[in-house]
Amino acid sequence: MMKNSLTVMAALAFVLTMSTACQGKEAEVNRNPLPTEAAPPYICDHIPLKAVELMTGVRNPQARGSFDLTAAGGLGIGSCVISQREGEKLNVLLVDLTPGGHPGPVEEQIEGGATPLPEILPGVTGYYFKRASGEDNAAFSTLVRSKAEINIQLEIGAEGRDNAADVLALMKLIAPKLLTDASAPSPTPKSPTPKKD
Repeated sequence: MMKNSLTVMAALAFVLTMSTACQGKEAEVNRNPLPTEAAPPYICDHIPLKAVELMTGVRNPQARGSFDLTAAGGLGIGSCVISQREGEKLNVLLVDLTPGGHPGPVEEQIEGGATPLPEILPGVTGYYFKRASGEDNAAFSTLVRSKAEINIQLEIGAEGRDNAADVLALMKLIAPKLLTDASAPSPTPKSPTPKKD
């Protein structure tokens, strides 16, 4: 009888230990920064998978969408919706490229408290911010150059990470790939040099 009780207690202790270890493993947050250079594998042909997995905490996410960089007069157009494969299959990240960007809304967001983007490429303006409520660790970024606009919507970010820094880092990775020469600002015409007599 005593032997059976000890066996049951040992089994319970083992289950409890394994349960605690599994919970600790799930609670671990990968706080490594996103890569500074885009590298394969890519999802939707242009977005580095490693960056997406880090910022969302979702391994092997499902991606739908594509980008056509020859459309809209060479400005490019397209989107990529990234979601969980398991459970409720919630959308965690959306990246959108559209022609027709305007700096006015960017300035309004910055005046409202969003952080200006650094100059990722010549002639860009933009902002990024984390949702004030902290709900789902959501963060957003918009970049405008000439007539093209990229939007990143991190709907569900990995808990424990700097989600605003993540959308900024992703923008740095994808903007040089998604913005084509057609979106480059027109060179400012030089004033003619006066001739010397």
